[in-house]
Amino acid sequence: MKELQEDKLVSELKMGSESAFRDLVERYEKKVFSVGLSFVRNVEEAEDVCQEVFIEVFRAMRQFREESSLSTWIYRIAVNKSLEFIRRKKVKKRFAMIASLFGSDNSVMDIPDFKHPGLALEDQEKGKILFEAIAKLPEKQRAAFVLHHVEGLSYQEIADVQKTTLSSVESLIFRAKQNLRKLLYDFYKNN
Repeated sequence: MKELQEDKLVSELKMGSESAFRDLVERYEKKVFSVGLSFVRNVEEAEDVCQEVFIEVFRAMRQFREESSLSTWIYRIAVNKSLEFIRRKKVKKRFAMIASLFGSDNSVMDIPDFKHPGLALEDQEKGKILFEAIAKLPEKQRAAFVLHHVEGLSYQEIADVQKTTLSSVESLIFRAKQNLRKLLYDFYKNN
């Protein structure tokens, strides 16, 4: 199928076209999956996030006001769904820990090894360490850093996704780099 222009795609999506939705998924699936994986660090969970993103896009398409590009809007949803997923997971872990104190059989599950498809095999261990450090950043810093350094978005695109100013994005990424330097310095100093 020939790829539709963005404005035509949006209008067909708003009319509920299934073929337009398939086209949208084909266009953005890898990008959305990559964003999810950068945040949740687990392939199966990233696939869940990806599915949640496209369900949300489908549900909210008629409310899309086209104040930003379609890709910016989808990135915003992907970041928000990824962060929501992480929050839900933290709540579940806390609940499991509390339940285990009272003798329940529920246990906190270990996170499996992290493998990002964008990293070469020999860089997987360094990538795991880096993404563990990224996960410790405050949400806004983490989102800005991932969108810029992992997804390759410009500062202006990130400002659009995060609905903030360009100077705010510059500051977020600067602070994220400072925090990562501290986290990684401590890691490498101790290992």
